[in-house]
Amino acid sequence: MNRSELIAETAIVLLAERGMRGLTHRAVDEAAGLPPGSTSNLARTRAALLELTLNRLTALERRTFEAVIDPRDDPIDQLAAALHEQLHDSRRTLARYELALEATRRPELRAIYDEMGNQFRAPATAIAAALGSTDPERHGRQLIAYAEGLVFDALAGAGRIPGYDDLRKGLEEVLRGMTG
Repeated sequence: MNRSELIAETAIVLLAERGMRGLTHRAVDEAAGLPPGSTSNLARTRAALLELTLNRLTALERRTFEAVIDPRDDPIDQLAAALHEQLHDSRRTLARYELALEATRRPELRAIYDEMGNQFRAPATAIAAALGSTDPERHGRQLIAYAEGLVFDALAGAGRIPGYDDLRKGLEEVLRGMTG
């Protein structure tokens, strides 16, 4: 892992553990075991640090998502596996929630966050289409909304993380309702 990745991944951990207020250049240096000033040398401003972190988070989440998505496999199994993975790596998800809220106040971060989301909407649309949706774009958005709501509820709401079988059954029911 190079220094940029180390800094970004340390920032992800800090966001999950301490929230947005706990993310400082100094905190990243300390948590990563780097000499003072290392983070500011790479990301001079807070905005640059947030951008670096969001870009790394996007790459990590995309890699996880791509690892479970295979067009030859059952799309419901793939989605359940992706959700299961996301729920069991809650630090990334909590960091993404922190960044999502910050993106509502920072247009430069909003653009990156929106692009990140678009990378996951296209596969959801393709899955809806493959399952016979008459409106794959709308159903793809609804599928993501369902998945995001489920993850949010498990991590920040009720606090119950569903098992793989529950995830699969819920996805079947949602997708059956969309595709008839």
